[in-house]
Amino acid sequence: MIAELAEIVGAANVLTGTDMARWSRDWTGHYTGSPRVVLRPGSRDEVAAVLRFAAARGIPVVPVSGNTGLNGGALGTDALVIALDRMNRIREIRPQARVAVVEAGVIVDALNAAAEDHGLIFPLAFGASGSAMIGGVLSTNAGGANVLRYGNTRDLCLGLEVVLADGRVMDLMQALHKNNAGFDLRDLMIGAEGQLGIITGAIMKLHPRPSERATAMVAMETLDPAGALLNALQDASGNAVVAFEFMPRSFVEGHFLVDPKAREPFAAPHAVNLLIELAATRPLGDALEEVLAGWMERGIVTDAVIAQNEAQRREMWARREAAAEISFRKHPVIDTDIAVPRECVPEYLRAIEPRLRAVDPGCEVSSVAHLGDGNIHYCCYPTEAALMAPLRAEIDALAMEMNGTFSAEHGVGLSKLAPMARYKDPVALEMMRRIKAAFDPQGILNPGKTLPQG
Repeated sequence: MIAELAEIVGAANVLTGTDMARWSRDWTGHYTGSPRVVLRPGSRDEVAAVLRFAAARGIPVVPVSGNTGLNGGALGTDALVIALDRMNRIREIRPQARVAVVEAGVIVDALNAAAEDHGLIFPLAFGASGSAMIGGVLSTNAGGANVLRYGNTRDLCLGLEVVLADGRVMDLMQALHKNNAGFDLRDLMIGAEGQLGIITGAIMKLHPRPSERATAMVAMETLDPAGALLNALQDASGNAVVAFEFMPRSFVEGHFLVDPKAREPFAAPHAVNLLIELAATRPLGDALEEVLAGWMERGIVTDAVIAQNEAQRREMWARREAAAEISFRKHPVIDTDIAVPRECVPEYLRAIEPRLRAVDPGCEVSSVAHLGDGNIHYCCYPTEAALMAPLRAEIDALAMEMNGTFSAEHGVGLSKLAPMARYKDPVALEMMRRIKAAFDPQGILNPGKTLPQG
């Protein structure tokens, strides 16, 4: 098998033994396993040849991009792992159309840097953007801090190139904003976690680079008025808010533990800390300062610090972008990415902790939220690993009771199979399994992930 695969991708790109270590565990360290072999193809055609090889023998195949996922979606135990990191070419940037044609292994920050050379940006923004790759963020429909303005990854994609389970290539690489020619197979592939095909290329939307940004840390005694503050800022700025992030006191203290150089965001500690950023291609004026000043006069905002330069802005963002390191600073940890309607976030945060302490009185909790879209990354540190399942069940259950979701932006992978079985509409699950069987009748693509056993 090794010899045949070497003929496809080259002997140097067939990894075995200790050379597979990088792909034998996920970023969290929670999921570990041993692939049969790791392959690093350099082109779409090589990916197609590998899939024809696997399909002929019924061998499982797991695609991996940056391996920055948090739910075990790229674990490749006893499978052919296809690492897409060599497929890192930006094929074309079309400034006039504001699109980029890229391969799946292009790192998010690399695409953004290339776009900036043309006065544009690729606006997907999250802590792992320096290593996460386009194929992975498409496969999980990743979100991040700028969803409020630019949408999830699905909203940033116009076209896809996908290799199917039998090695055929499905070419959906059309840079069209309107295309009503039948079923939208592009959107079906986005967020499918490699269950239906392996994304090898994409056409991604670019946006004008903001000429002005206004960034601030804002303190409140309670989270309840935050939604109204967001609306006031949007109204005053012409919908220029790109980020509206919530960090409780526990998150700020967690930042001190992972970064000895971290400083307090304000002169005194506060229970509610908001990171707010406005961005525009025209002068923003004093919208941020004026709104915050008015709210401080009314006593709703208790403190505010507006960044005066890029260094101060980066310091504010460093705190928020350290979320993964803060969340996984101790084990065992339950890391979630639930979402509820935006107006329900304060009530969710008030209600969840008592429910968790009823299960495990000694548990610790922490959270951080994309407040603008209702996405909460709620973490719980149980006193013993045996309590992880019932504690996670409470976190998910409350989100569903509030008409929310147990999976907002990280994908399902392995860690969310139980809530998928418990909460996903049975008819929807049946249709998802039928779609999976149509695209992958042998079930060789990323088996065991996303879809619970029927």
